Amino acid sequence: MALRVSGAGWAAAVAAVVGLVLGRVLGWVEAAVGGAALAGLVVVALLMTVGRERYAVDLDLADRRVRVGERAVGRLAVRNVARRRSLPARIELPVGAGAADLALPSLGPGAEHDDIFAIPTSRRAVVVVGPVRSVRGDPLGLARRRVRWTEPVELYVHPELVSLAGASAGLLRDLEGQSTRDLSDSDLSFHALRDYVAGDDRRYIHWRTTARRGALMVKQFEDTRRTQTALALSTDPRDYADDDEFELAVSTVASLGVQTLREERDLAVLAGGGRLRVETPPLLLDDCAGVQLTIGGTGMSALGRRVARDAPEASVAVLVTGSVPSAGDLRAGARHVPVGTRTVVMRCTAGEEVQVRTQGSLSLATLGTLDDLPRVLRRVVS
Repeated sequence: MALRVSGAGWAAAVAAVVGLVLGRVLGWVEAAVGGAALAGLVVVALLMTVGRERYAVDLDLADRRVRVGERAVGRLAVRNVARRRSLPARIELPVGAGAADLALPSLGPGAEHDDIFAIPTSRRAVVVVGPVRSVRGDPLGLARRRVRWTEPVELYVHPELVSLAGASAGLLRDLEGQSTRDLSDSDLSFHALRDYVAGDDRRYIHWRTTARRGALMVKQFEDTRRTQTALALSTDPRDYADDDEFELAVSTVASLGVQTLREERDLAVLAGGGRLRVETPPLLLDDCAGVQLTIGGTGMSALGRRVARDAPEASVAVLVTGSVPSAGDLRAGARHVPVGTRTVVMRCTAGEEVQVRTQGSLSLATLGTLDDLPRVLRRVVS
């Protein structure tokens, strides 16, 4: 509950005091009358804020997760739980950066008033709806009292997605069982036999060879690895020509991430100041909804270092940026990705034709629209 006197209210109060003082000291009747009138206005304005409302307020969203452009509606229900009729009031409902003013009529005991409202979803965002406040005050806006009735509710407007079923199989395939040159004493890929040494696990003794040679022999394995896909998004505004390019980049990361999770592969998504949640696709999309460009954010030049620091075990790394960095900048940014990691740099350039250039384990791809992403992946792995 908060009582607020507006600038006009304070000005009226000061003018009232000045008028009354002038009328008293100088005998200026007109000033005294004006001061008394203003004082009366201020008193009436304050009296109009007096009173205790008793409402039960329910703020409900039909769906707290929607895609860009999907219809999002909410319902605000206000019920009078007092034993007397309530006075008319104004309801203030913040929605994102704006606010809606709703007129609440006089309600009898137990009566309820409903309002259905729509929420703009033309842009990806996390829209904070609420808290709902009732506002009582005078018609001139000299004073008002606001009472908070609900907690804020978040609406996640998810980025656009494109289906990658099948297109990502070659790039994001599970590498489990693919051998490396690193030797191990306890893995899945058999390599050779060697002499037993103290401390070796007896479960790996090869008894047939031991019996034939008359000396203990144990199995030697090669390390195998399991795919971890790292997606790194540039959030430096200098890497993007406009906001549409950044939205394309976010949708690219979201589409790749959702497909990776659906295939039950390990995933790390690096954007902004930390990692995005990857426990489930909805949580990933919730975090993608809130990703923003930030001055001093991680740019293309630092994405490779970011992967090396935060996802050093990644076997596949996809670096996503805008159209501004040159081909040399893209290669320089990818240079710091750990050796042996399959790296794809996606440059999002609205309206451009698909281009893919591969050299060794590095592919540079240009993406013009989100619908081109499956084709880009197929060309990367072809």
